[in-house]
This record gives sequence, structure tokens and C-alpha cells, in this order.
Amino acid sequence: MSVRVRYAPSPTGYVHIGGARTALFNWLFARKHRGQFILRIEDTDAERTIHDSAQQIIEQLRWLGLDWDEGPDVGGGCAPYYQSQRRSLYEAEACRLVREGQAYFCYCTPEELDRQRAEAREQGRVPKYPGTCRHQPPAGHTGSGAVGRAIRLRAPETGITEVNDHIHGSIEFDNSLMGDLVILKSDGYPTYNFACVVDDIAMDVSHVIRADEHVSNTPKQIWIYKALGHPLPVFAHVPMVLAPDRSKLSKRHGATSVGEFQELGYVPEAIVNYLAFLGWSPQGEAEAMPIAEMVEQFSLDAVSPTASIYDVGKLTWMNGHYLRTLDVHRALGYAIPFLARAGLVRPPLAEPDYRWLLSLWETIRDRVKTLGELPAAVEYFFQDVTVYDQAGAGKHFSGPAVAPLLMAAASTLAQLPTFDLESIEAACRELISRSGIASGALIHPVRLALTGRTTGPGLFHIIWLLGQERTVQRLEAAACHIESGTRR
Repeated sequence: MSVRVRYAPSPTGYVHIGGARTALFNWLFARKHRGQFILRIEDTDAERTIHDSAQQIIEQLRWLGLDWDEGPDVGGGCAPYYQSQRRSLYEAEACRLVREGQAYFCYCTPEELDRQRAEAREQGRVPKYPGTCRHQPPAGHTGSGAVGRAIRLRAPETGITEVNDHIHGSIEFDNSLMGDLVILKSDGYPTYNFACVVDDIAMDVSHVIRADEHVSNTPKQIWIYKALGHPLPVFAHVPMVLAPDRSKLSKRHGATSVGEFQELGYVPEAIVNYLAFLGWSPQGEAEAMPIAEMVEQFSLDAVSPTASIYDVGKLTWMNGHYLRTLDVHRALGYAIPFLARAGLVRPPLAEPDYRWLLSLWETIRDRVKTLGELPAAVEYFFQDVTVYDQAGAGKHFSGPAVAPLLMAAASTLAQLPTFDLESIEAACRELISRSGIASGALIHPVRLALTGRTTGPGLFHIIWLLGQERTVQRLEAAACHIESGTRR
């Protein structure tokens, strides 16, 4: 089977997670069958096109780890890959259909069309084009107040059009309810349905894998395929991604675009894994799967025909999983921009600083679920502690023995000739034994003194990462804070 698939977004905004899943399914299908994945930008609707949106789409798909064999930034044998640069092809094909009698010029004005639709509704009929210009000669009729001429396809007036969909099965449409459709507008721009089909033919697309909101467009596109004399591709319409309340996913449900999730600190591996499992059921019980295994297992047969429910909690869980399991250098590469944005680091980092940051990441990575949480989780490693958790201070800084104990800890750690994890733990354990106290009696006040918090990673790792000088200074500062409070 020769596979050529495409993802064809309109540059009207960022990549929605539903669109990202469609792109991913196309990519997985192409890679599974060693076919070609094409990126095409459908930008013929000038009113809805947003400046720089196409570049944002390209960047976000790249960030997700998707690549394409043909597209705007890589070229290919079917270039150009922006529809706005292919207008001459659409015009030529539309005019060919007129010459062959399969399409005709329509001179109806927008006002006339609006009036026709209103009359149909008043009479209880389906509003469709009544064929006003269908039997007019190609020249000589201009219509009342005509400002140009559109081209309409002669649609079948009776019978049904069957869509054989790989995911949904057979779907039938009543031809009498649809009417002749515009394929080239009076301003010379193609309609979506026409440009889509002309491009899919020109690019030899074998499988059209797209959102099921396009199911209603498919019978019209089948007419165009047949008029152009080209065999149909395989259609596979992927069900929608719905909000938890089964409504259409929107901004009110939180982040919905790839860019938003990137800003919040989700990593691409987690998003890709989550989206792949959103409507596709691989074999086995694994909740996380490497991309190579996804490629090996992917099949349209395993894509559910029912809508999928968006669950940001599951995505967040999966993101935490990947933060814990990704290669540390790769994960740190994702993390550094968040630390830089918070003013905690200034890239580029010198080699010693990078090594220290790598150790910090290995210590903290299992305590955050998104990189957006990271700056707050680690800020005490970069900034002096000036405030102590109030409840923690009331519990762990109370009593006359705490300040002397912190000073003893400072003295003990200051005298270590080698400041490594093993030496730090041994010194603390020896101080606990010498003082005749429970481990918590030292660990809890020391943690609070060093971090201002009552929870965090292992205490000995905190001490090691802070370093000898900063550790001693903070312990002494906390002891002074306790003593000054006692004197008051």
C-alpha cells in the first residue's frame, strides 16, 4: 500500500489539541506504512487568516516532534504548499469543468442568494441554491447588479451519495438536500471543498484522515473527485475531542492549544502520548508508550468512532511521568527556559553551573508535574531565605534547644573537609546520636532553616546542593532569628 497523507490546517490561530491529534494520527499512519506525511497550509480565506499563524503552526508541530516529508519549509515535488500560491491551478481546473459541462458560471448576487435562502426557509424548504443559472448559456447573462461570476459544480439532483468512512463505516447523504455548490468564488478564490480536492489530487493523497466535523463536506468533495475524473482516497474521520461535560472544548475549559500547554510547562513527549491515546486504543495496558512503539502499533482500525473526553488531570499525570523518566539532559533543556523566565538563571550557562543545575533537576524532578511549577519549587536554592513557614516555625523553631542545635549543626558542617553527600549524612547522623535526640528533632528544624519550608527533597541533597558556605550561613541566620524572637 502506497501511503501519502496530509495535515492541512488553516492559519487562523494556534494548533488546537484536536488539530494536533489529527496531525499526530496522520504522522503515525505515514510512519507506520513508510509513506509520506505532507503539511499544507490552507490560507485562501484572507479574512480569517492571522498574521504569523502559519509560522506558529509550523513551530508548534516541530516542538511536538512531528516532521513532514513535504511542506512549506522543506519543499517537495508538489510545491507550493500554501494554497494562496496555487490559485492558478484552481482556476484552471474550475474552467476545465465549465468547458466539459460539469460546472457553470453563476451570476447571482449575494443579495439574490440571501433572498432565495430566506424564501426557502419561509416555505419550509431546505435552503439550497435553486439552480437559477444552471441552464443559462455561459455568456450573455449578467444578472441584476452582478459584480462578477462564480463557478458552480453541477451536483446530482436525486439519489444518495455514500461516504465509506474507515472509522464510521457507511454514511449516506440525500443529494436533493444539497444543491449545486460554488467551487470558485466571484473574487477568483476557490472554496474550501474545491481547493482541498484539487490539492489532494495534485499531491496524490491516498488517505484523508481528518476531524469528523468534515464529514458533511465529504459528499460534496466526492462529487468534485468524480467530476475531475479521479478515484477517491480512503476517508477516515476522527471523532471530536470534547470537554468533560461533553460540550465542545473551548477556552472556558482551560488550555486548549499546544502553545498554551507549552507555556504552562508540559513537555511534548507527554502531550503526544496523551493525544495518541485519546481515541486510539493500542494493544496492552500501558498508560505511557514510547513514540517508536506507537508507530509500530498504530492502526486506523483501533481508532474509536465515538468522541473522546479531554482530561487535563490525566495529561498532567502523564507529564509528571515524563519529567521523571526523560533523559535528564533533555528534560533540563525544557526546564531551563522556565528558570530563566523567573530570573533564577541566565543562559548560556557555564559548564559548572550546568552540572550543578543537572544535579538540582535530578533531585527535584519527581516533585513537580509541570515545568510551570518548577521555579517556585526551587527558588530557595537561588535566593536567600527571609521568611519561614509560619506553622512550621511554630512547631519546629519552638523550645530553648532549637537555636543551639542549629548552631551545632552549622559548626559540624563547617568543619567537614569533604562536602559530599556521604560526609554530610554521616556528620548529621553523628550529631543526632551525640545529642541524644530523634532524627526528626534535627532534620525538621534544619530543613526549615535552609528552605523556609517544611517539605521538599531529601535534606542531605538540599545541604549538598546549597553548598557548605550557604548552608552554614542559613543555619546561623535561623538560629539568630529564633533567639531574637525569644528575647522579644
